[in-house]
Amino acid sequence: MDEYVSLRDIPKYFGIEKGDSVWLASDAKRLIYSCIEHGEEADMNVLLDGIIDIIGPEGTLLIPTFNWDFCKGVTFDIKKSPCKTGIIGKAALKREDFQRTKHPLYSFAVWGRDADLLVAMENKSSFGADSPFMYCKEHNTKNVFIDVECQHSFTFVHFVEEMCGITYRYLKDFTADYIDINGEKSTRTYSMNVRDLDKDIFITIYPFEEEFTAAGAARRYTVNDIPMKTIEMGKTYDIIARDVKENRSRKICTYTGQDD
Repeated sequence: MDEYVSLRDIPKYFGIEKGDSVWLASDAKRLIYSCIEHGEEADMNVLLDGIIDIIGPEGTLLIPTFNWDFCKGVTFDIKKSPCKTGIIGKAALKREDFQRTKHPLYSFAVWGRDADLLVAMENKSSFGADSPFMYCKEHNTKNVFIDVECQHSFTFVHFVEEMCGITYRYLKDFTADYIDINGEKSTRTYSMNVRDLDKDIFITIYPFEEEFTAAGAARRYTVNDIPMKTIEMGKTYDIIARDVKENRSRKICTYTGQDD
């Protein structure tokens, strides 16, 4: 693609439609450089508005605003704790039309039809059956990746691991102070499926992409010389679960004892 595509128009290439649920994962550095090179202001709100224009009020937009400081005993403030997963999440948190979900480790800035439903969730476990990840499975959320690979950003895999049960991770509790939307502080406990360090886990995930594509669940494309892809999360669940249950998660990772 030789012709420059503006931030507002980039979402037209995502394969999203009116009423869709969309999760945007990104590394925006090259996106910003491309804007500067072509004389466009690198305002990520324009990109967000481009998505909103397509999915409309019937759709739902989720932007990761993850922050793992709670694991270190640092107070989580739902209004003030920063997003540590990129500038698009930071931009979304500043907007009055987005809300933030409650989990202190895996929160999302959410907009649209199901925003209130997502914000109301009280999941203790990061990847539990009562979490936004289950919502993404049930609504076949379209996970759009801008210049990031699945190995480092397809978080949905960890939800499937927890649903299926695995031996190379275990559920660990973390307790710290929490300041809610009303400014009230309390001590809370949340959990996450963490790596068993003795297992020497190395994440791969790459082997799934060919299978996702064959199943019509994923496609790669390029916009402004930036690699992107869209994965329909609900369509990938059974593919990932089969690997966990029947193949000892060999397409997800390697770990000590996998071949025993």
